[in-house]
Amino acid sequence: MTRQKSLILGARIISLIFNPFYLPLVGIALVLTFTFMIDFPIEYKLILLGVVYLLTVLIPTMLIFIYRIFRKWTLQELGQKRHLVVPYAISIACYTLCVWLLYNNNVFHDIIVVVIAALLIQVVTIIINFWWKVSIHTAAIGGVSGALMAFGLYLNNFNPIWWLTLSIFLAGLMGTARMILRQHSLGQVVTGYFVGIVTAFLSIYYI
Repeated sequence: MTRQKSLILGARIISLIFNPFYLPLVGIALVLTFTFMIDFPIEYKLILLGVVYLLTVLIPTMLIFIYRIFRKWTLQELGQKRHLVVPYAISIACYTLCVWLLYNNNVFHDIIVVVIAALLIQVVTIIINFWWKVSIHTAAIGGVSGALMAFGLYLNNFNPIWWLTLSIFLAGLMGTARMILRQHSLGQVVTGYFVGIVTAFLSIYYI
């Protein structure tokens, strides 16, 4: 395997592992670990994470896959700006359903607001993408960074420094992977990251 092929394979693996859909699960895991909810029954935590996983990861991923197969597009073709509207619409609909379900089942606000932040990141990103294609992958990692900053300000027993350092490292890794795959320019991955930071921080800290 040549060096170029190895780089492309590594970039694809990184993009797959750090799927943007995992943002709500990461945020909710932080809330369940560093708040009073740490003492909640493990059954409650597993059910909550399972429901969020179904509505923010599994179902949108499956629907977008079916849509891609129906249109006979490759992954690269699906990633083109003009082809992103339907995948974004599917994702936003699933996230909205998740927020509604959590709210109507009286789930704690700190949990719901994480999903709202992820939803708003997608909304802001798709609006920008009408004019310029920014990276939803780095926006998601930026969302993790923004969430860590917000949690660090109002969670008494949570120091986000090391987690924040890790998220910044992962953002660089993800941005590099997206550029290797020629899905985005440097400006697009950096813009996506800061969109994620600002949107997640404002959503979690002020909503």
